[in-house]
Amino acid sequence: MTMPTRVPFVVRFLAAMPKTGWLALAAFALLTLVVLPALHLLVPKESLFHVSGYVITVGGKILCYAIVAVAMDLIWGYAGILSLGHGLFFALGGYLFGQYLMREIGLDGAYHSPLPDFMVFLDWKSLPWYWAGSDSFLFAVAKVLLLPALVALIFGFFAFRSRIKGVYFSIITQALTFAAMLYFFRNETGFGGNNGFTDFKRILGVSITAPETRVALFALSALMLMLTLLLGRYLVTSKFGRVLAAIRDAESRVMFLGYNPLHYKLFVWTLSAMLCAVAGALYVPQVGIINPGEMSPANSIEIAIWVAVGGRATLIGPVIGAAIVNLSKSFFTQAFPEYWLFFLGALFVAVTLWLPDGVVGLWRRWQARRGARQ
Repeated sequence: MTMPTRVPFVVRFLAAMPKTGWLALAAFALLTLVVLPALHLLVPKESLFHVSGYVITVGGKILCYAIVAVAMDLIWGYAGILSLGHGLFFALGGYLFGQYLMREIGLDGAYHSPLPDFMVFLDWKSLPWYWAGSDSFLFAVAKVLLLPALVALIFGFFAFRSRIKGVYFSIITQALTFAAMLYFFRNETGFGGNNGFTDFKRILGVSITAPETRVALFALSALMLMLTLLLGRYLVTSKFGRVLAAIRDAESRVMFLGYNPLHYKLFVWTLSAMLCAVAGALYVPQVGIINPGEMSPANSIEIAIWVAVGGRATLIGPVIGAAIVNLSKSFFTQAFPEYWLFFLGALFVAVTLWLPDGVVGLWRRWQARRGARQ
């Protein structure tokens, strides 16, 4: 009897994305990796077709937010786990990579000291132990990947083992990020207090404000978003994804069938936190600052709004939602700053009442009606 041959992982990973998805990714890659960088670096500033550094920076920021939105969709859309504390993992990734960026300043700070300026101002004589190795790029990357994931793993293990779910889990995650925000606001923590980390100079010895650096960070953010979408698509179309959806819809029945929901929920929760941390690490050098405000519960709630606006359990929907909300935010905070929160609240209410499946759900219904008419 011939045993069936096992399809290699790479083949299964790539085959999870349909042809239309690959075409969309190719178009996105062409735009973000070729067209926009070329228009920024090669076209003169006087030209109508020149893409400004502001557009590259805002675009890179939105790409990082889109990664966070997809990470949220993996746990909320496919596992039914609504986190109101994902801003914590995003900010942790930013702070961990920000330590490296602060060390890269070297003697170019205001006090010309090897210590960060805020430590000199507070009369610190040496770096605390948790800053050890922060001058190494590879060590910083390792910390970004591992430490937020470890925090998520420990928190998730106790929460899921205790079968905390629904609104109770959401409240606990919100309390967690609020407590972390209060902790990071304190000057004695060694993370810059309410000012956080800023005034970055270099990354890997290259000026962080150089156009080439900006474009490289923008391209890395685009590549990370594409990788996140591919990974998400592979997971949700696999057996793991089907079990995850079953846990979302009927966890008790899944347990009756012999599956342990703890392992599935803990894995996707930890993976989601890791993706948020990577997005935070890419975000900080592009915007030039990280402070405890990124851990505010309002920011975490906003992440959930991105997913709701775009459409849960769609992967591409959260990307669209993150782009819509943050482009609107850029406009409203400049034109009508006092009305931004009102607009955000109205948008969430409108989506809840009239677009429960988000923008992607609206598009699918329109396509279905069009097909029925034909």
